[in-house]
Amino acid sequence: MTHSSTNAGSLAGVRILDMATVLAAPSGATMCADHGADVVKLELPDGNDALRHMQPIKNGSPLWWKVANRGKRGITLDVRKPQGRELLLAMLAQFDVLVENFRTGSLDRWGLDIATLHRANPRLIVVRLTGFGQTGPYSARAGFARVFEAMSGFTNLTAPVGGAPMHSNYPIGDTVAGIFCAFSIAAEMARLRADPEARGVEVDLSATEALFRILDPLPVEHEQLGLARRGEGNLATYTAPSNMYRSADGVFFSMVASSQAVWLRLCIAMDKPQLAEDPRFDSLPHRVAHVHALDAIVSGWFAEHGFARISEKLEACEIPFSKVYDIADIEADPHFQARETIIRLPDADHGSLPAPCIVPRIIGRDMPVPRTGPALGEHNAEVYGALGISADALAQLRAQGVV
Repeated sequence: MTHSSTNAGSLAGVRILDMATVLAAPSGATMCADHGADVVKLELPDGNDALRHMQPIKNGSPLWWKVANRGKRGITLDVRKPQGRELLLAMLAQFDVLVENFRTGSLDRWGLDIATLHRANPRLIVVRLTGFGQTGPYSARAGFARVFEAMSGFTNLTAPVGGAPMHSNYPIGDTVAGIFCAFSIAAEMARLRADPEARGVEVDLSATEALFRILDPLPVEHEQLGLARRGEGNLATYTAPSNMYRSADGVFFSMVASSQAVWLRLCIAMDKPQLAEDPRFDSLPHRVAHVHALDAIVSGWFAEHGFARISEKLEACEIPFSKVYDIADIEADPHFQARETIIRLPDADHGSLPAPCIVPRIIGRDMPVPRTGPALGEHNAEVYGALGISADALAQLRAQGVV
């Protein structure tokens, strides 16, 4: 690890070996790469990472894989083979962090238990991201985003009234776990930077627990009030009014008037000042208690007006709201354009590809735009050459299926 430049990302000098697959753990490593970490993506020589085969794909080019693994160098290695295991252990001295998401015990079976990893590098941070963690009755189970979204209690909150819970058309559980992965890396690297004598640790990150962690009120609500929160469609039962509304011309939009001040302004926007004095709606607890009656009034008013008129009234009264955007709306929005929320990543196959910007922004620091994810084994010669492996030896390892 080296000290970072003030003009580089805060994780400059941190080296991460990402041997995880698909999305959750790799997305955490990608976020670190966005902020300056040198991330090497390790794949099996056959390139069977499932994300390389998920849509969107264009002419055989794995577009999702490219943008999800941006900013990384790529190597191939089969650590299940003895030569591959030895190569991995030889490399670890050059890395600060190892990220993996295999089923619990997999690395141990391959002779890469935590004691062996720390003998290779005593300061190594090993982040293990699995569906259910390293301990407990479910630790050996395979985990996928929709499974731990369901088990965490998250999906239960997305049901329409009386209907089946609904998943979103995106594995949000993976990306939430990825954020915790990036946080784990940053936190442990801060500890290592502060103490040259500090030892590496093993991070046990459960994707199910990561999702559950963001659902703060569920346990206390259940214990203290005897309530098990359930889905209410788009209606919020913890604040009011807040729902998905539809204008007279068929535009769906989200509106929130949680605070007392915003609620009073909404009454003015709807030309219904008398609602502010109604004892059912004069405080937030009263509005929540009478949420269905309140929402019938609010949604009824919206249904009588076109979205242009609604927008004019809500903006004039400073009411938080937004039309439900699709990607075309995001691309066309002047605010997103002004902030360059979509950046273009240099790509060898397509020239460049659009992707979300680096988050968060650091004022006064211009971060370099990362390139798309590497081709399979693209940096084998570079990475293994730094270990002193010659081109001939690398070719032999390739022929043996080790790299």
